Amino acid sequence: QAMFAESGGGLAQPGESLRLSCVASGFKLSEFALTWYRQSPGKEREMVAIIDSRGIAEVYADSVKGRFTISRDDAKNTGYLHMNNLEPEDTAVYYCNARKGFFLKENIFTWGQGTQVTVSQ
Repeated sequence: QAMFAESGGGLAQPGESLRLSCVASGFKLSEFALTWYRQSPGKEREMVAIIDSRGIAEVYADSVKGRFTISRDDAKNTGYLHMNNLEPEDTAVYYCNARKGFFLKENIFTWGQGTQVTVSQ
């Protein structure tokens, strides 16, 4: 069964950094573009970043541009989201998923449990 397992979240103070991991199982992550999303209470799930299957092209939400970096290690079937200079507004549950193409809109796998990130003094 194809699925993702996210980890690496936790409590951070403003300005600190976290690295989230996303291990894919049941399929080869290298065949897909990788996406990271987040959802805060009362808000819709929003895309944070996407990286193409070659690891070359990246797109970020304006709210995280310059602070977050998406990466992938296909040998480990794992994706990452490096989050620097965290802000309270980054508090959310973070999820990963995949798309068949960088320019396609549909995420094709069932959402995992996500990993909670809380940024607070």
